[in-house]
Amino acid sequence: MSAAALQETPSIQVKPLSAHIGAELHGVDLTRKLDPSEVAQIRAALLRWRVVFFREQFLTHEQHVAFSAQFGEPTLGHPVFGHVDGHPEVYSISKYRKATRFEGQALLRPWTGWHTDVTAALNPPWASILRGVTIPPYGGDTQWTNLALAYEKLSAPLRAFVDGLRGVHRFTPPAGASGTEAFVKAVEQRVLVTEHPLVRVHPETGERVLYVSPSFLKSIVGVTPRESEALLELLWEHATRPEFTVRFKWEAGSVAFWDNRATAHLAPTDIFDLDFDRQLYRTTLVGDVPVGPDGRQSVAIEGSPVSAAAAVALN
Repeated sequence: MSAAALQETPSIQVKPLSAHIGAELHGVDLTRKLDPSEVAQIRAALLRWRVVFFREQFLTHEQHVAFSAQFGEPTLGHPVFGHVDGHPEVYSISKYRKATRFEGQALLRPWTGWHTDVTAALNPPWASILRGVTIPPYGGDTQWTNLALAYEKLSAPLRAFVDGLRGVHRFTPPAGASGTEAFVKAVEQRVLVTEHPLVRVHPETGERVLYVSPSFLKSIVGVTPRESEALLELLWEHATRPEFTVRFKWEAGSVAFWDNRATAHLAPTDIFDLDFDRQLYRTTLVGDVPVGPDGRQSVAIEGSPVSAAAAVALN
């Protein structure tokens, strides 16, 4: 269906939430199979607004996976931490995940915690779909930032400079993190290290995206350590400017669907100061290998690409 036809006969209402990113979509039931027009409208809204939100969608694990599969091939829940028992495509995001608990005070900077999902892999997921099940009455909001806009808003000389740079993304446990023996073993067995372009070309829109994931991007290739540190801190600070972002207040039955190729997001930490529980579940969709403005693809240094859930589960 053409873009003009979608505009003439929309069945889904789009309510933008900020100037540059985020929109709520209304008028669709995610518990059932969507028709082609609905799939096309959701994808168009996603490409325009980077992250889209749905309310009052009380999905089972099976329905969550079925909805996701209409937009791509679901991956294993998480390439290191696994999946929900009986549902290889579903990853549990609970308040008390061992990997996110710290011993002592972590070094906090304005970009701390911001990340794009699984960028340490050669082919990071192209999209993530997160649904809220147990939600505190207040607190626990998630934020997203528009990395295509972040690239656009760099000065022209800096855009030209970063266009040719590449960076090393690595999966490592957070500094000071504690976990179970199984967690430590999983990290040791599934190290992920990849060299990605600092600017990737979006495969659907053709836009250039500032591909800098603060939690995973460790260094810039071919420059000195001090140059790398200074430039990365500049880019991370720029990419998380408030005017590039949207903040979402969860409710039970809320679903967030974001383009992982053009966004970074920030999970909440205020929930650890509250007595309320919080439980969400995530699926991700198999992505492509990023390509820079010079046409060069990303290169795996260590670890395997992100694969479909069924294939991984059988290995």
